[in-house]
Amino acid sequence: MRFIYHISLLFLPLVYCQGQEILAPQPEAKFITRFPFRQYSGGVMVVKAGVANIPDTLNFILDTGSGGISLDSATCEEFHIKLKATDTTITGMGGTHKVPFAFDQKLNLHGLTVNHLNFHVNDYGVLSSVYGEKIDGIIGYNFFSRYIVKLDFDSNMVEIYSPGKIRYPDGGFILRPAFSALPIQWLQIKDKRKMNFNFYLDTGAGLCFLMSDRFAEDSSILLSRRKPVITQAEGMGGKLQMRLTVIKEVKLGPYRFRDVPTYLYKDEYNVTSYPYIGGLVGNDLLRHFNLVINYPSHEFHLTPNAHFKEPFDYAYTGLGVYFINGKIMITDVIEGSPADKANLKVGDEIYSVGTNFSHNIQAYKNLLQTPDEDIKMIVNRDGKLVIINLRTINID
Repeated sequence: MRFIYHISLLFLPLVYCQGQEILAPQPEAKFITRFPFRQYSGGVMVVKAGVANIPDTLNFILDTGSGGISLDSATCEEFHIKLKATDTTITGMGGTHKVPFAFDQKLNLHGLTVNHLNFHVNDYGVLSSVYGEKIDGIIGYNFFSRYIVKLDFDSNMVEIYSPGKIRYPDGGFILRPAFSALPIQWLQIKDKRKMNFNFYLDTGAGLCFLMSDRFAEDSSILLSRRKPVITQAEGMGGKLQMRLTVIKEVKLGPYRFRDVPTYLYKDEYNVTSYPYIGGLVGNDLLRHFNLVINYPSHEFHLTPNAHFKEPFDYAYTGLGVYFINGKIMITDVIEGSPADKANLKVGDEIYSVGTNFSHNIQAYKNLLQTPDEDIKMIVNRDGKLVIINLRTINID
């Protein structure tokens, strides 16, 4: 049976050989194409692409936390993409299950065609409801391993280059993570104490930092005064609850981030591969840099960008909000949370947040990300409009 992980469990040993070795000069990396990406909540990046003869109209997440490349099952059904059942099992934060494949397909990215790709097929309905827009697939290792990818968060543009010698921007820093199917970075964290450990670099995670519960408990990294709150999250396979707190510092290369929002994850399937890896760095932190992701050379280049000094999101509401059948619905209210105290209910349809009546789930989520803020909401409850006064709290 074959396995694919969205947080990979594989490691490649380093082998050293004695003797002289003559290395051929590395060719220059060549520019291939440039195109925009959009950022959703948590910094998740979505690009337009096509598969087979479908034009570049499908929405794909750029995800270094995916050990393959994948398509949504509903997209395959809509466009009559032929699937084949397999014994391959995919494991992610939401669970584990067998997946079919769309074999020997091509990916079209704004003039770049990548041939002979095997897409595993998964149900991304939850992701579509999170972002309020259809998510058709995830671009992971099978793509990143073939190219050099530049991500500019100042302009929201992607540039793709062929593998080879490339000059990185001035004023940055090169990380040299270990690679399985996913990049694994040795970094320093500090809260109750200071320590170094391995963490994945995961551009598909819409959060700053995540630690597995077992790592947090065994390392005793958290200050005893920390009182994590319960929050709703989404993973491959569906919705799940995590705890949310902060830690004093995350140091990535020479760059220090203080008071970093941190998710604590009960890793029942050990997708973080503890005790070797403690968790992951997500894109809500990584987006503070312009990135050059160079899998062929096993390098990540970081350049602080215009967002480098932007504050993190410390607001907490206890709401789970999803776009369902054209409506923005409350599907979860954590007991004792600000949302619960404001008398919001599961099944309420959100009409407005503050003075925003845009019916845009991303806009509403952004407006709920200010801590210690009194926010007026209008919801439809059983056919009646109800005014709600919600006060967010600060997890810091």
